[in-house]
Amino acid sequence: QERLVESGGGLVLPGGSLRLSCAASGRTFSTYATAWFRQAPGKEREFVSAISWSGGSTYYSEFVKGRFTISRDHAKNTVYLQMNTLKPEDTAVYYCAKGEGRTPEALNEYRYWGQGTQVTVSS
Repeated sequence: QERLVESGGGLVLPGGSLRLSCAASGRTFSTYATAWFRQAPGKEREFVSAISWSGGSTYYSEFVKGRFTISRDHAKNTVYLQMNTLKPEDTAVYYCAKGEGRTPEALNEYRYWGQGTQVTVSS
């Protein structure tokens, strides 16, 4: 069993930045990809970004491309999501997930999920 814990969310002004972290513990020897999804109130959970286990491949949704950057630190068993130029429409609960990730944007590719961290972009 692999446990994921997100952190780094909060309230930020439009145009500001946040860095989310996803720390893995437990059975972390898997070679799974890690992804970030988000869910706004009343909306479906949607794909944000993903990174392969090696870190050599990264994927982004169109609405965050050029503003968000995903990275990973194997020594710390942590994946990061650097979010810049935040917009009010980025407001959501952000979840990290680990799984095969063969189709990075597909929710059912991910076996383990964190509890989420709230990101609110507002003036």
